Formats: sequence, structure tokens, C-alpha cells
Amino acid sequence: MSVAENAGAQMLAAGSWQVDPVHSVVEFRVRHMMIATVKGRFRDFDGVIDAFEVPSIAGAIRVASLETLDARRDEHLRSPDFFDAERFPRVSFASSAIRRDGDELVVEGELEIRGVKQPATLSGSLAGPVAGPAGDRIGLHLETVIDRTSFGMTWNMELPGGGSILENEVELTADLELAKVEA
Repeated sequence: MSVAENAGAQMLAAGSWQVDPVHSVVEFRVRHMMIATVKGRFRDFDGVIDAFEVPSIAGAIRVASLETLDARRDEHLRSPDFFDAERFPRVSFASSAIRRDGDELVVEGELEIRGVKQPATLSGSLAGPVAGPAGDRIGLHLETVIDRTSFGMTWNMELPGGGSILENEVELTADLELAKVEA
């Protein structure tokens, strides 16, 4: 085991941890018309951390659960112009390395959207473990920025005065509470 992998194993509480979706959120943010930020979330997702000798993080999102509080926009985002939820119902992430950079947790891995796999680096923080009435819990905050066009989401419209309806950069954020899985 490399020094970086060992550091990853030492920063995570040993064992398997499963996302508690009731106490977790996965969101995205994108600039709209160069003046505002539209925020959305996914309601149906899962994830697991296996913190053994070589720790790993994996998760998946069901695209159909996307919501932005505007039904027409949600349907457009699920359409072939963006996520193409009918053909590609899931977004997934699997880590390849976990390390600490100062106080920050850095997770490298592969993000798959619309059948396109791209390397992704997520950064964030880890909290816990904390013992509670429902068992041990940890908190995980991760974020990254992706270029949506690199995943085939190229729809856009030019504005009359210049610029575009949407920026290509999209912020992804996951604030997760995970429960220890008892053997």
C-alpha cells in the first residue's frame, strides 16, 4: 500500500458506510443568462464508503429524480438535450484514490454521465464518526466542477446581446450522512 493510500485509510473510520438519503443531498448549480445561478437536486441516489486497507467511495444518482422547482425545465434536463434519462438513467462515480491535502479530503475517480466516463477530482471534508441512537454515523461533503459539454450536454442558446443562456461549467455538491453497516 502506498503512503497516499495509507493516509486515505487512516482518515476514514474503518468499515463500510452507506449513504442515508433522508439526511443527505446531491445538488448542482449552473449560471443562467450570465446573471443568475440555477440550483437543482437529485432525490434518488445511493452511495457507499468502504474504508478498509484501500478505501473506496462509490455512488449513483437516478436522473429521473432531478428537480429544479420548474417542471418544464426538469423535463428539458431529462431530455436528450441534457441527461437523456431514458437512455442513460444513472450518473455514477467510483473513486480510484483518496488522500488528504492539509485539512481537505481529495477523492480522485471516474464520473460517468450519459455513458461518457471522465476523470474527476472531488474535494471536501469528512466529519465523525459520531455514535447516535441509530448507530455510528459519518458526514462527507464533496464538490467538483465539470464541463457539461465534455459529457455530451451541448444544448445552449445564444443571447441577443451576446453570451449564452447556460455556462458550460456546472458545480456538483454532495452533502452526505453515512451510517455504518454492521457485519
